[in-house]
Amino acid sequence: MEIISDRVGKKVLLLGNEAITRGALEAGVDVVTTYPGTPSSEIADMFSEIAKHATGKGVDPGFYFEYSTNEKVALEIAAAASFSGLRALTCMKHVGLNVASDAFMTYLYVGCRGGHIIVSADDPSCHSSQNEQDNRYFAFFGNAPMFEPTTPQEAKEMTQTGFEISEKLQLPILLRTTTRLNHIRGPVVLDKLKKPRGKGYFERDPMLVTVPSTARARHPILLKKMREAEKISERSMFNKVFTIGKPGEIGIVTSGVSFNYVIEAVEMLGVDTRILKLGMTHPLPRKMCEQFIKSCEHIVVVEELEPLLENQMKTIAYDIQSDVKIYGKSTGHFSRLYEYTPDIVVNVLSKIFGVKNPLPPVVKTEVKLPSRPPALCPGCPHRATYYAAKKASPPGTIYPTDIGCYTLGKAPPLEMADVLLCMGSNAGTACGFAVATDQKIISFMGDSTFFHAGIPAVIDAVHHNHDCVITVLDNRTTAMTGHQPHPGTEYDGMGRPARVIKVEDVVRGIGVEHVEVVDPKNLMETTKAFRRALEHKGPSVVVSKSPCILLEMQRKKKTGEKTSVYVVDQDKCTKCKTCISRFGCPAFYFAKDGSIHIDESQCTGCGFCTQVCPFDAIKQKDDENIGG
Repeated sequence: MEIISDRVGKKVLLLGNEAITRGALEAGVDVVTTYPGTPSSEIADMFSEIAKHATGKGVDPGFYFEYSTNEKVALEIAAAASFSGLRALTCMKHVGLNVASDAFMTYLYVGCRGGHIIVSADDPSCHSSQNEQDNRYFAFFGNAPMFEPTTPQEAKEMTQTGFEISEKLQLPILLRTTTRLNHIRGPVVLDKLKKPRGKGYFERDPMLVTVPSTARARHPILLKKMREAEKISERSMFNKVFTIGKPGEIGIVTSGVSFNYVIEAVEMLGVDTRILKLGMTHPLPRKMCEQFIKSCEHIVVVEELEPLLENQMKTIAYDIQSDVKIYGKSTGHFSRLYEYTPDIVVNVLSKIFGVKNPLPPVVKTEVKLPSRPPALCPGCPHRATYYAAKKASPPGTIYPTDIGCYTLGKAPPLEMADVLLCMGSNAGTACGFAVATDQKIISFMGDSTFFHAGIPAVIDAVHHNHDCVITVLDNRTTAMTGHQPHPGTEYDGMGRPARVIKVEDVVRGIGVEHVEVVDPKNLMETTKAFRRALEHKGPSVVVSKSPCILLEMQRKKKTGEKTSVYVVDQDKCTKCKTCISRFGCPAFYFAKDGSIHIDESQCTGCGFCTQVCPFDAIKQKDDENIGG
């Protein structure tokens, strides 16, 4: 594996996420924890692959890695490792830090011992998320030193350096990335791999127990550490001023991936300017910022999402009584919405610098391209579960849903998603609807979501006897983020056998009286199970258990098992469209003559459609006497 190569000076192409993994390895990381979430997933997935590769050869990988139950647990485990003097890394997507924030805020008060990097992967434009919150606010909120890399090389360097700064300050470091940085691939120069410390030792310290008196004593210490962090920021190699051409009156302040767009735009426009590139963005290097402000008559701040840098630059300018004009979001030049592109930055800078935009104008066309929304895979067991639940439901049934690939049940023709807030919210909102309405309720969550955040709301449903049906879609994996293991799978993140925790055992253990385990491959029995659950007064749980179809296809490929595709018997097909307009498997399509067919390249051989067709017009391809 190239990422664990010990060839110092070798240049390799790595994703930004992979570069973070490499940086942690070069820093001698001991413990890595995560709950998988795009766009951060590859950081942990790479650690998992390295661990499996090593253990498969009977070699100790040198570090401990786990996919934790949720982000809060992941942070707590890594914090304990740090308290024991070990180096730790915890990675998550931006909304994961919401889950971990309870531990995060107090953790900053008590501080760490071994270096600890906390990666928050933000998602401007909501490519795979329910919001595009700017987690730089968490650095301000909790008083955490923060780095924002621009390239994979810088992501590696910041991770590596971050461990050293973390230990010097005895504070965890927030490494804030965005989707574009996480998934960009760029050249990374390898440095020496550092040997992990192995086992640590925990020394008791009463200041780690945050009773109010301790917290009051620790807060001023935290603020003092941040003053030290500002001194580090002033000297940081990640904060630099670039001079392009002959410096004029306009300067640019930027950070993260926006710096790449700024450099490209400045070169394209051919303008002279100074650029203050900020890599350690909290705390800001105040003296450096003051000097930069004094050197300019106008400043443009280029940053995605919220105007954090812009507001700080305005504050500093006011404090030093500078009349510099600052352009950014408050002046309407940049948006607080979505991620930026080179085109956006070129367009804005051309206006501010007063030069012609060299990019061709956007050509408007009357042609409307067909919509290609994401869809549940052909053969996905969730589609069958949704279909059965819909058949069993009376009109007016409410369908709270959750975070996962099954959220795609929102789309037509299934339309089995009415409310979604966050991980685990399906069961909580189901309880709320049971209180607020007399409507029937069937909620849906995945097995990984159940272990992550679903259990407390099920307990609430039992304790208060809320009348709702809670469905757990158990496809034996954390499917949407890349098939990572969870407490219901047979192996852990290092590839070792692990104890399987069954969803049905957990819900029975917390007092759910009506529990049914179904296989959605049997649509009739699954429909009956939902009807019985709806008739039960009080909370009931249906566990729909069937492996993710992608896992099934992988299994068949390994074992050589043949997949029998299905075809439509045109002699029997009445064109009732149930297979397309009600079930919605994307393998079905209309031919030009209006006849219905199955795309054999997409068919997974699940056979669900044979139970859906009311006229028995769908057969396996090798069946005899199938009409044209």
